[in-house]
Amino acid sequence: MPHLHKGNRNKISSSVAIDIYQDDRDKNAFHYHDHYEISFITKGAGKRIVADSILNFHPGDMVFIGRKLPHVWLSDREYQFVPDRSLEMISLQFTLDVLPPGMLSLPEFSGIKKALELAERGIQITGNTLNEASGIMLQMPYLDSFERMLQFLRLLNVIGSSADYISLASDEYVKKRIDNHNKRISMIHQYLLANYRKEINLIELADLVNMAEGSLCRFFREKAGCTPFEYLNRIKTDLACKLLMNNDMSITEVAMESGFNNLSHFNKQFRKNTGTTPRDYRRELFKMA
Repeated sequence: MPHLHKGNRNKISSSVAIDIYQDDRDKNAFHYHDHYEISFITKGAGKRIVADSILNFHPGDMVFIGRKLPHVWLSDREYQFVPDRSLEMISLQFTLDVLPPGMLSLPEFSGIKKALELAERGIQITGNTLNEASGIMLQMPYLDSFERMLQFLRLLNVIGSSADYISLASDEYVKKRIDNHNKRISMIHQYLLANYRKEINLIELADLVNMAEGSLCRFFREKAGCTPFEYLNRIKTDLACKLLMNNDMSITEVAMESGFNNLSHFNKQFRKNTGTTPRDYRRELFKMA
């Protein structure tokens, strides 16, 4: 998560957190969280990764990202030497606790419900909607908690009532995405994320969730549509996609850093999960620069 610029924070108790963040390029990381996030870039340029979407960003870029959707902003290399910061954004974060289910069932809140549905795969907000939504975002850090909540609801309604957006995560990504609402699946997911560089065996995964090895394999395939080790290779490939944006790293260095123990296995798994080779993937990335 970008680092909070303490001097700009509006310290008002509120169910909706909105702050001005400033990012240190070297400390930014591919991550996800359990809350929704709307981010509006006010300074900086580079590449934005949301799930399997990789696009350029610049001041004025706004995205709405749902729960557990991996994302990161990577500033262009030229910005990392700017003495104050390389990236600045207004970031609004919230959970569904501020929007009770009964509220979302009302016809007056259909736009808000639609906005939340769109966020589950991530959207970039464009056109006239971007102009209106960014105007609301720019005001919100300086409002009292009641006015902030009113503008928050208005913002979601503006987004959900519009067709001015670009979906970010691909259909293929959404189909492969596992259900982290299941406690055992969530435990395995977190364990694999924390230990992807280690040699992981089925016994330790089974012990983790108190299941027999065969039962775990059947359970995981039923819930996730793949084996735990196929899912582990997806995690590693997602990280490799980020590392390939650093042209100073060799393909071999990317492979080792993302947890693959040899180049041949890395190439095989990368092609399986992305449909292309690491070298071609990097070539396409820098065509966008």
